[in-house]
Amino acid sequence: FLDVVVNKSPEVTRIYLPPDSNCLMAVSDHCLRSTNNINVIVCDKQKHLQYLDMDAAIKHCTKGIGLWDWASNDQGTEPDVVMAGCGDIATQEALAAVELLRLHFPDLRIRFVNVVDLYKMTPPEEHPHGLSDHEFDALFTTDKPVIFAFHGYPWLIHRLAYRRTNHANLHVRGYKEKGNINTPLELAINNEVDRFSLAIDVINRVPRLQVAGAHVKEKLRNLQIECRAYAHEHGIDRDDMRNWKWT
Repeated sequence: FLDVVVNKSPEVTRIYLPPDSNCLMAVSDHCLRSTNNINVIVCDKQKHLQYLDMDAAIKHCTKGIGLWDWASNDQGTEPDVVMAGCGDIATQEALAAVELLRLHFPDLRIRFVNVVDLYKMTPPEEHPHGLSDHEFDALFTTDKPVIFAFHGYPWLIHRLAYRRTNHANLHVRGYKEKGNINTPLELAINNEVDRFSLAIDVINRVPRLQVAGAHVKEKLRNLQIECRAYAHEHGIDRDDMRNWKWT
């Protein structure tokens, strides 16, 4: 569906993927006040974690894209990798992946970026909400690996960002039409947008971890198998996965 919307006139189409309920309220308020636009808001109907207070949510949604300082540890230096989330489940799994990586690689410098306004991924020449190349490069760097967890089809992000400087290092994980009656985590695993797949992706893309991270990759794969087996047997995700919170 989002692919169809992107095909329409950039003068009228807007797409928002709020990561939590406060951001949803901020986006909804903006959309209800707007005129002459087709506003698409993508959100889940289930309960989700709350990341931002109302003031922070309004600021974040006004910008449309932002670096979450509290989820990053690259302050004052260049990151080793950029982790990005766009969508509620995608953001949750990306944050959980960051926590796993920081647990096993404390010296790994990770920058976390959240995207609310999908059109921020495209240049301003293509859409009035587009982010300038200078601002885009400042967030996503010009040469570091970017692991992008997306709510929709992965190729849509590549379509929007193909002209960006660091597009060659942009690795998108999203929906691949894999899944049936699954638990939330199992569905994410099927589509390789779960926390384990994202963390493994980082290990594969950061040069100094490609060999040194082999033992951690093995551990994450085992956890992934255990979580899938638990979901098959009990019909729900493990408690530590369902009740995960950012710490």
